Amino acid sequence: MTFGMTELGPAAADRDGAVLLDSYRNSLRLQEMRIAALQTALEERRTRVSGLERSTSWRLTMPLRLAVALARGRLPNGLSVPAAARRVRDIAAHDGVLGLGRRLAGRVLHPARLPAAQPVPAAAAMPAMMRRSLLIVAELSVPQCAKYRVWQKCSHLQRLGWPCRVVEWHETQAVRSALSCATEVIFYRVPATPEVLGLIGEARRLGLRPFWEVDDLIFDEPLYRRNTNLARLEPALREELLSGVRLYRRAMLDCNRAIASTPVLAQAMREAGVAEVHCIENALDDETIATAASLRASGRQHTSSPMIVYGSGTRTHDADFLLVAAALGRLLAQHPRLRLRLVGELAVPESLRRYQSRIEELPGTDYRGYLALLCEGDIAIAPLEATRFNDAKSNIKFQEASLLGLPSVCSPRAAFARVIEHGRNGMLAETDRDWEQALDALIRDPDLRRRMGDAALHDVSRQYAPTLVAQTQVLPLLGAPDPALPALSSRPLRVLVANVFLWPRSFGGATIVAEEMARRLHARDDTTVAIFTSHGEGADYPDALLRYDWDGIPVFATGLPAPDDHVASFDNPAAVAHFGAVLDAMRPDVVHVHSIQGFGATILRLCRERGLPYVVTLHDAWFLCDRQFMVRGDGRYCFQTRIDLKICQACLPHARHLEARRAIMQQVLRDAGHLLSPSASHRALFLANDVEPDRISVNRNGLRAPDRPRACRPRGCRPRFGFVGGNERIKGFHLVRQAFESLPDGEWELVLVDNTRNLGFSSIDVEDWDVRGRITIVAAYRQDGLDRFFDGIDVLLFPSQWKESYGLTVREALARDVWVIATAPGGQSEDVVDGINGRLIPLDGKVRHLTAAIEEILGDPGRLDQYVNPHRGELADLAGQAAELHAVLARAARLEPGAAASTAASLSRVSNT
Repeated sequence: MTFGMTELGPAAADRDGAVLLDSYRNSLRLQEMRIAALQTALEERRTRVSGLERSTSWRLTMPLRLAVALARGRLPNGLSVPAAARRVRDIAAHDGVLGLGRRLAGRVLHPARLPAAQPVPAAAAMPAMMRRSLLIVAELSVPQCAKYRVWQKCSHLQRLGWPCRVVEWHETQAVRSALSCATEVIFYRVPATPEVLGLIGEARRLGLRPFWEVDDLIFDEPLYRRNTNLARLEPALREELLSGVRLYRRAMLDCNRAIASTPVLAQAMREAGVAEVHCIENALDDETIATAASLRASGRQHTSSPMIVYGSGTRTHDADFLLVAAALGRLLAQHPRLRLRLVGELAVPESLRRYQSRIEELPGTDYRGYLALLCEGDIAIAPLEATRFNDAKSNIKFQEASLLGLPSVCSPRAAFARVIEHGRNGMLAETDRDWEQALDALIRDPDLRRRMGDAALHDVSRQYAPTLVAQTQVLPLLGAPDPALPALSSRPLRVLVANVFLWPRSFGGATIVAEEMARRLHARDDTTVAIFTSHGEGADYPDALLRYDWDGIPVFATGLPAPDDHVASFDNPAAVAHFGAVLDAMRPDVVHVHSIQGFGATILRLCRERGLPYVVTLHDAWFLCDRQFMVRGDGRYCFQTRIDLKICQACLPHARHLEARRAIMQQVLRDAGHLLSPSASHRALFLANDVEPDRISVNRNGLRAPDRPRACRPRGCRPRFGFVGGNERIKGFHLVRQAFESLPDGEWELVLVDNTRNLGFSSIDVEDWDVRGRITIVAAYRQDGLDRFFDGIDVLLFPSQWKESYGLTVREALARDVWVIATAPGGQSEDVVDGINGRLIPLDGKVRHLTAAIEEILGDPGRLDQYVNPHRGELADLAGQAAELHAVLARAARLEPGAAASTAASLSRVSNT
């Protein structure tokens, strides 16, 4: 068999680029329409709600609404009383009573901000095929800290070949999504808020072992209180910091693995009870090295007026500066040309105010600006009080000054003392006299400043080089990244399956097929599978990506757009972003999509951009019809074959998106590695709409064979009819009602399957039906309930009012010796032999044909007693379907199927007719 594959090569690449650009232009127009529609709907809703809440009746009935809601165990906004109590307790524990009052005033209990909780999915094992990657969940509000502990680490990881992603810790949904695609996670400087504790728990559920990281001793309250800088702060700020200390400690202990910036800090973590602690030092990075080199190259003007520079950062360094203030005062008096530059927040002592004309106080600036200000100086200082809190700090100030060629005088705190050789590459000063002597020597001797600065530059450039730190500190902790995937011929085929629903939200025949094919592909030794699907509404993670296991297969589930957000059903940027993350994590060789309404066709455009082949199984007409099933607004079949958008526009007069939608759909169908149709009838529909014949094949849906022989039908019992189409007009529900209401005889039973009961609500009500027989309503059956359901009926009614793509239920009935009444033409009729294993009726919307077929059975009910379908052996089986599908996917992934006889036979069964 020959597959129609998209042409490759330079000319094709240029053409593809133009096609993709045009597709993005269409998406831009669609998203503009979408935003306008959502804004209009929002304004209308606000107007209605505002008018209602201002009305007299609303105010007068408030006590009544409150009483009724409380009697039902809920608040008027819909939140349950126990949930509200838990939320109040959590807020009070975290924010205190005053914080609780403020947040209640902000309507924190509104259900829109607190979605109804759903059971957390079961623990998920780390998928074997997932690419190793690191997620950093970070506090990014302090640029200096973020630079050295977050962005620098990303640089180290990228140098090693590790994918790394950073997400701000307040972005709970984004963090939850990113966790699903990560194999390692670091929580940097985050407190133990309820949201963060939930994210740490989610990391564990996903099989991750989270790290907690910090670069200050901010988790030990007794030591923190000994820092005299704390006493200088306003009481409210001081209490806020101490409250944070307790939350940081809890988050660290909850992770129970930690990363420190210094050995002293690492030891404090161990003493606090952390089981596993590692040290990755603050070091140099490419940005710092390049910036410093540029500033050094510009030349520093050495004058007879030397300048001492101190960078404070925040007011928490006021007490540290006092260590050197007295010495600076004497030096300013002794050296009339000496200048002092202070950068950042700092309370200048009164003793120095007399030298105001030679003291330059500058506000904090960005990093490059700070280095430029530092580079203009001659001597850098880093005073720190002799506390364990300061011993835990890193030697960043020394590194920055040294990289600029400046000599530094620093307090002998642990990190400084470890790298500074006094008198050679820097100076250490503890006492007031030490500070005065060290600074005086440097002030008087320009050559000493130059020699010491050169030595410091040499030592820092070597000891804190990015490559060295990456290799000696990061690599031993995280290990090497995943190597490039070997050739397809030497490893299993990696398949990512996409379908909008998945168990336990199985809904419709397409989902049953998708589930069964995923299971069977995954069971092969030469194939591994992952699944992209959706999760339920009303969860705590409505917009997040969620990973879990299903039958040993890794599943990634995302939310779906609101029902009234129609454009997003076929062009959904949020789903595209999540799908891209899954592609990065799983690195599939080929993507196989089933029903993707809600995700949007543009997830396939993303595949094309990445050169990733994809195969589409066309379960319905969604790629051609905006209503998916070729139905008009009244629910009737439109009977189009070649789609005419003028007719569609008349059917959907308010839809302005049809042209752009068709352009996107045509592009993704044209770029598919191959298209599969479950029936010849459905294939013909796509051939009529410009799909080339060699690019679409028939891959008939297999069915689950009976687990046992059919139970004997009790002799003489009334005929039992079954209908599984729900209450949809397109499935012929209205015809079923009309037919049975017209029957004069009541010797029959009708079993109606309500396929929404498994979703928590009912959609079928027969209270007002005027019938004489018996009607039973049952929930949708699972695959393991097929035999039991079909044992309970004798005739399957399938009066679908459109040309179905297949009709799996028809085949399930035929396999179990159940007579079928079905409309024709369409995929539903291809295995029904009229008069032999069922009755075919015209697809014309007329009830008389269905009534006649039912009356035929009622007129001779004994014919069903020993009925056996003589054509059962011609039905497609699941093993054959899966073998054919694997051959198509392997071919699309540029992987030639093996020479095994079974695979060769499966290829021969794939037909273009």
